Amino acid sequence: MLKELLITIATALVEDKSAVSVTVDEPNAEGVTVYHLHVGADDMGRVIGKQGRIAKSIRTVMRAGAVRANEKIMVEID
Repeated sequence: MLKELLITIATALVEDKSAVSVTVDEPNAEGVTVYHLHVGADDMGRVIGKQGRIAKSIRTVMRAGAVRANEKIMVEID
């Protein structure tokens, strides 16, 4: 569910929608699951935003979704 949410958010922001992918790591010792968002090099600025505001917003929305699913997550943009 959270993976699909992250893909939906990212594809709405980028031009090259085929380059969007998400990989999910297994939960670490603290129970935190890391989601790695991969976008094309040309779209990296669109996903990060000025002073990282869009990236921060993406992380906030994902964290809110994780709370509803009773998970601990972290989003990394690669």
